[in-house]
Amino acid sequence: MASFVVEGGHKLHGEITPCGAKNEALQVLCAVVLTREEVIIRNLPDILDVNNLIDLLEKIGVKVTRLAKGTVKFCAANLDHGYLNSLDFLKRCNKLRGSVMLIGPLLARLGEVTYAKPGGDKIGRRRLDTHFQGMYNLGARFEYKPDILAYTFTTPNGLNGSYMLLDEASVTGTANIVMAAVTAQGTTTIYNAACEPYLQQLCKMLNRMGARITGVGSNLLTIEGVKELHGTEHTLLPDMIEVGSFIGMAAITGSELTIKNVSCKDLGIIPEAFRRLGITVEERGDDLYIPAQEHYQIDSFLDGSILTVADAPWPGLTPDLLSVILVVATQARGSVLIHQKMFESRLFFVDKLIDMGAQIILCDPHRAVVIGHDHQRQLKKNNMTSPDIRAGIAMLIAAMSADGRSRIDHIDQIDRGYENIEGRLNAIGAHIIREE
Repeated sequence: MASFVVEGGHKLHGEITPCGAKNEALQVLCAVVLTREEVIIRNLPDILDVNNLIDLLEKIGVKVTRLAKGTVKFCAANLDHGYLNSLDFLKRCNKLRGSVMLIGPLLARLGEVTYAKPGGDKIGRRRLDTHFQGMYNLGARFEYKPDILAYTFTTPNGLNGSYMLLDEASVTGTANIVMAAVTAQGTTTIYNAACEPYLQQLCKMLNRMGARITGVGSNLLTIEGVKELHGTEHTLLPDMIEVGSFIGMAAITGSELTIKNVSCKDLGIIPEAFRRLGITVEERGDDLYIPAQEHYQIDSFLDGSILTVADAPWPGLTPDLLSVILVVATQARGSVLIHQKMFESRLFFVDKLIDMGAQIILCDPHRAVVIGHDHQRQLKKNNMTSPDIRAGIAMLIAAMSADGRSRIDHIDQIDRGYENIEGRLNAIGAHIIREE
């Protein structure tokens, strides 16, 4: 199992460009199953989760042609029904959480699918109720098969449009329902829909394929079913989680860094969240410039009370960046309460930061108070194991600012979400060695 050996204390300099968005990629890749015609997707990141989903698409009969780096052509003219009913299909789905978004497209295309509970990060309970209830509302029926540890979905009367009020604004749940509804009979209305930029991108792509989706960008989507979809071309947005990670790396190492081509209009509250920590973030066209800062001071609320940074559905702060913000706060001046509302196991990695000398009080599985060092005291080197993608990148950021050499094991978790991260960071001044 691969590891990173990180020599801390080195400043970054120059420019870095984020790759295509992982979370958008997983959505639009599943959508290629909805048409028999060719779909070309550009700016795909070369990461494990994306590559594993592309491999799965090939297995189910999608013809995959790699045209250039990051550009792939897909044609799902002939799906392999035999493989879709195989145990190998279930096994592969179980190892890749993003594969859950194949349920909607396959139901729309074939009228039935057998699906195993997906895997993914071990960050706490991640229920699938929104996905399943959405399919049920559209007319699908599902049954659990304990002998194969999988669910079978069928559409005895086809898929039919419906009004639904989602119990949570799930991004993947909304994507799944939208993809099932675009060719359903009649009109589907989804209230409390997720409205993240990546979900907007999926809807825009589907509309170019012939779908009729209105309300894109709001939490109320209306989908008028069409008979069939056509081919299209689509380019992914830059990954906002990478952008936030690079802001954090620059700040905690006191580095001057330019992050290129970030699509500022799609970053939402992310730059402002870092500014609340005292970090200078300048927009220069479609780039972000982070000047070198010896100190950055955490804001307080207007009444002088301690700042709270919490995740929330879009346009709130994405939960994927709370781990990064927590690490960056360890070297700020002041204190902040980090409130991770969605996942009850995502903050447990802070024990390793405490071992490195960070002043953190873990109040409960969802809340941690960080008392910053104000760069008066460096974090100490440590040996760590990455439990998930976001904790892994947070550990890497901590190691880059620490005194001495740290080791991070199980970095395949980081590889799932960040393309060639050590090569790209070493090119701008980091000292990271990959050991297999």
